[in-house]
Amino acid sequence: MESKGKILVLDDDPVVTLSCKRILGAEGFNIITVDKAEDAIKIVSNEELDLLISDVRLPDMNGISVLRESKKVQPKLDVVIITGYPTLEDARESVRLGAFEFIEKPFTPDFMLNVARKIFDNRGWILRKTFIDDFRNDIVDFRDTSNPVLFYKEGTWARPLKDNIWEVGCDARYWLLGGQLAAIELSPHMRTIMAGESFGKILSGSGQTEDLIAPMTGRVIETNQHANTAMSALVRDNLSEGWLLWLARIEPITI
Repeated sequence: MESKGKILVLDDDPVVTLSCKRILGAEGFNIITVDKAEDAIKIVSNEELDLLISDVRLPDMNGISVLRESKKVQPKLDVVIITGYPTLEDARESVRLGAFEFIEKPFTPDFMLNVARKIFDNRGWILRKTFIDDFRNDIVDFRDTSNPVLFYKEGTWARPLKDNIWEVGCDARYWLLGGQLAAIELSPHMRTIMAGESFGKILSGSGQTEDLIAPMTGRVIETNQHANTAMSALVRDNLSEGWLLWLARIEPITI
C-alpha cells in the first residue's frame, strides 16, 4: 500500500501510540512513534513530516514546547495537540503557536481517523462559492488558520474570534456518521453555557436525542438560529466534510 503521508506520534502512553499506529497505519499512513519530546524534535529536524500528533504532558518537556520548536523547523507542519488534562490556557497557546487542533483524551479510533483525514483532505479541497455566499454567516471552515478550531468532546468544538469572544459549535459530520443527525435544538433564550454540561440537543430521525456538551463556560452573546437550515444544505450538497456549524458565540467566564 502506498503511503498517504508521514505522521509522527509523540506520547509516553504506549496505549495511545500503539492505537494511533494501528488505526492510522491501517489507513495507509506511515506512522513513527516516540515517547520523548527530545526524540520527536530530532525527527522533526531531520525528516520531512506531514503531521505531528503530540501529547501535552511528557516526561522531558511540555508538548506545547514541542509544538513551538517544531514550527520553527517546519513552519508548514500540521500539528495536533492531544491531552487528558485540557485547560483553556493550553488551548489558547496551542492556537497562538499554530496547532491545527486541540483534542481531549480519550478519543475513539474513528474520531482520530477523521481528524487525520481532515488535515490531509485540506490540501486539495475546493469550495463551492455559491454555497459559501449563501451560508457564510452560519458555517465555519475548519481549515481557517486565522481562527483555528479546537475540538473538544467528540462532536463539539470551540474557536477564538476577537475581543475575548469565542464560538462553540458542532461537527455535523460526526453526527451524520453515527446516523443520528436530523435536527439541532437550541434554546433561543440561552444565557450561559457551562463546560461539561449540555448546551443543546441533537435530534435523530427516530426521535432520540443526544446532548451537545459545552467545551467551555461563558456568557452567551448570540445563538445561531439558522443552524438547521445550513446543516440541511451541507447534507444536501455533500459538503459536510469541510464545514462545521457554529451554534453560540460566548464571552468566556471563570466560575
